[in-house]
Amino acid sequence: MKACVLLIEGTNCEDDAIRAFTTVGVKAEKVHLKQLIGDCAAFRHRRLSDYDALFIPGGWSAGDYVRAGAIFAARMKTRLGNELTEFVEEGKYVIGVCNGLQVLVESGMLPGFDGISEYPEAVMAINADGRFQCRPTYIRHVNKCKVTSGLQAGRVMQVPVAHAEGRISFGEGDEEMLKKLKRNKQIVFTYCRADGKPAKGVFPWNPNGALADIAGICNPKGNVLGMMPHPERVISPIQQADWTRTKYKEGEGLQFFKSIARWRRR
Repeated sequence: MKACVLLIEGTNCEDDAIRAFTTVGVKAEKVHLKQLIGDCAAFRHRRLSDYDALFIPGGWSAGDYVRAGAIFAARMKTRLGNELTEFVEEGKYVIGVCNGLQVLVESGMLPGFDGISEYPEAVMAINADGRFQCRPTYIRHVNKCKVTSGLQAGRVMQVPVAHAEGRISFGEGDEEMLKKLKRNKQIVFTYCRADGKPAKGVFPWNPNGALADIAGICNPKGNVLGMMPHPERVISPIQQADWTRTKYKEGEGLQFFKSIARWRRR
């Protein structure tokens, strides 16, 4: 398996993602968007089709001007639109974390009810309290998708968040779209309490006020996944917030990346 960790100016966590992938035996490479569109020296040019997975990391791509992830999404979709469509239709993985989820929503790749949409179908709105939140959270794996097929259903993980615009919303269409997400089993992760009980929108268990405690969603096909929490930041046990009082064999996020590697190998 070969993973492309895509970046432009302002992204971060790409080194964390590379470490996570290599830890589970996946060959991963940091690739700038200019390398995929050929705006670089010939020896640095890369093709999206050469990879099995596309990972869009967190950060503040292009300064998060206009809206979080909007510029990155526009540049990616304008120059790689057909290639992205083929990539998804072939069943390859697209994974966006934090700013990566914002990019996937802005590009129309998520929720992707009818494939990649021309315009965004949802928005990653400003956190309900209007503040940047950087804290450990608990998430529950409520529905398996292709990316998380190796994760136990119902598993609760402690994974950190760091964002100001993480509240998924469909505006006036919240009720209708939520029914559609549930019907398609596109809600992959929800925020929860430490014991796995629903957060029910209560802060800090739900750190941003997201609709129905949603922390991560996938497309109907299950090979495009976006989530606000950062599994790549908890690969080692000592990266867990409570590592001094809880015995971890490994970081909670490592299972997420093991699931990616396991399914692709199979």
